[in-house]
Amino acid sequence: MFPTRPRAGLFSHLSLAAAALLLPLSAGWAQTAAVAPASGAAAPVVAPPKPRALTSITPAEIEAAVYGGTDLPAGQSALTAKVQILLDRAGISPGVVDGWRGGMSESAIMAFQRRSGLPMTGRMDHAVWELLQGYAAAPLTTTYTITEEDAAGLVDRIPPDYAEKAAMTSQGYTSVLEKLAERFHMDEKFLAKLNPGARFQPGETIHATVPAKPIRATVTRIIVDKETRRVAAYDAKGNMVADYPATVGSSDTPSPHGNHVVDAVALNPTYTYNPHRNFKQGENDRVLIIPPGPNGPVGNVWIDLSEPTYGIHGTATPSQLFLNQSHGCVRLTNWDAWELAHMVKPKVTTVEFLPPGVRIADVTGISPVAAATQTAAVAAIAGTRPPARGDRLPPPASAAMAIPAAATAAEAAAATAATVVTPEPLVITPAGPAPDEPLVPETAPTLPAQDEPEYPSDAVLPESLPGQAPGSVTLYPQAGQP
Repeated sequence: MFPTRPRAGLFSHLSLAAAALLLPLSAGWAQTAAVAPASGAAAPVVAPPKPRALTSITPAEIEAAVYGGTDLPAGQSALTAKVQILLDRAGISPGVVDGWRGGMSESAIMAFQRRSGLPMTGRMDHAVWELLQGYAAAPLTTTYTITEEDAAGLVDRIPPDYAEKAAMTSQGYTSVLEKLAERFHMDEKFLAKLNPGARFQPGETIHATVPAKPIRATVTRIIVDKETRRVAAYDAKGNMVADYPATVGSSDTPSPHGNHVVDAVALNPTYTYNPHRNFKQGENDRVLIIPPGPNGPVGNVWIDLSEPTYGIHGTATPSQLFLNQSHGCVRLTNWDAWELAHMVKPKVTTVEFLPPGVRIADVTGISPVAAATQTAAVAAIAGTRPPARGDRLPPPASAAMAIPAAATAAEAAAATAATVVTPEPLVITPAGPAPDEPLVPETAPTLPAQDEPEYPSDAVLPESLPGQAPGSVTLYPQAGQP
């Protein structure tokens, strides 16, 4: 809720009135009144201080940041930025690296604790810090010289009107700063703070955080947790290989329920606006095909689900994942969606949407990797210092404890959750779109050649996934917005 806007001139009138009342009073009375309000009078409500933003930050401050045994500092800090970078390397995406302690960072710490078999507080403690040091051997920051290619393919602006979008050749980046921020998994403002005075032009050398290398694994199971707004990816052995923050539906257009399968993957997809099929935007009453690009309605990736019109995709606003709402789909950062797209297998990978009141930890149990990591956490802090905030380590878990089957786990978790929702049985929806929801139009639009997003660590990725040509799939997301 936004604060009520004061009436124009109100403060000036109040100030004059207050001055007239205070002039006849002695200074001693005024001081006494300030210290001890009248008996029975309510104590003044003092608003909490606004979280502090850094005016600037240096790579050296990030590299040298050390955990002091308490929670992460309020506001923005070099320590939080360091923790975000290490979480990203650990396969637990914090979203954007921005140095802010907030919802996405806390959800990432909780996901790291879940995978490690630690108490899921979402708060920093010694166990989390010591385990993260396993990812701290390489430098956390780097220098990069901007090239002419970095400044190519930019667009002036991304208009909100769909007819204007359709008239463009690309939904590309609007600045070098935006382009490089996504490449390095950073918030644009944070990248600018790391480079005060930079113009972000070709030939200029800047500082950036080192992005995590893409994870190489085969994901057979994806769990979407609406409660914590996290998406967890698992391999065939039940090990969690990646975990991402997400926007998952909204109260008006919730995400689907139950279990589905990945039907197809499209890189750099076009977006079809069809007012006869979904919704009408403004005066746009005809079908429009919006060209691909990272700032398009579904970002640079669409992972199509067997549930018609639903999918997992990227976003044009990665820093706002926990602030935005989607129209039923699952929205990730572009780089997280890109990574996940190269790990799923169409017709094989299942996507499980948990019912309200059920979280990922309720249905996954403890994997062998989590049990081993938990043992390492106990050894890491033994004889050194206690966990912060009074957190206790759980008893050692058996490495033989495997993740339960999806149906059994979901039923057990739903039975114990304080909710009236009855979980749906494990039924895999047959693959393939509904007859009235074609994925590929009868006549594919002719699109200009489009380069894939330039992530330095993605150099070894194939041009596209097997059988999926970039830009060849036209989508019909529900309600016109993912």
